[in-house]
Amino acid sequence: MRPLRIYLQKMSGGTSLPAHASIFHILLAGVGAGLAIAIGVYLEEALHFNILMAPLGASCFLAFAIPDSPLAQPRNIVLGHMISSCAALFVLQFLGYGALQIALAVALAVMAMLATRTSHAPAAATPLVIFALQPTWEYLVAPVLPGALVVALTALIFNNLRPSVRYPQYW
Repeated sequence: MRPLRIYLQKMSGGTSLPAHASIFHILLAGVGAGLAIAIGVYLEEALHFNILMAPLGASCFLAFAIPDSPLAQPRNIVLGHMISSCAALFVLQFLGYGALQIALAVALAVMAMLATRTSHAPAAATPLVIFALQPTWEYLVAPVLPGALVVALTALIFNNLRPSVRYPQYW
């Protein structure tokens, strides 16, 4: 009975909710995220190839709402999505489609990001997108790399317009 009680205590939390974000911070995060996605949409229409994928919306949250986070750094955004995509495309090409292969692709993506110090939580969703679409290796060229670059470069410019933010924390 004692181990169960200790286990349940660990799951009860222990601290309070984070402080409320200021209205100014909330507005700036939303404007930055919207701007990055708008640039991606504009480039898609102008260049006639895919730049956006669903996990980039989550990347925008990190890059604009919590730019000090290690997960929000440009290196992590770009390399995290590229590494995760490579893991998924490798598994898809050589092992095929299936529940175990999807799980393996996500597991490999997580391990590879940790091993390369490029952890980016939204990139762990990229293998799911790849298995849903089943694209070729060209998916790295469009939308993965340009999409991640649009988010990272927009964050680099936008976040440094804010006097209280220094972005990135590291390359």
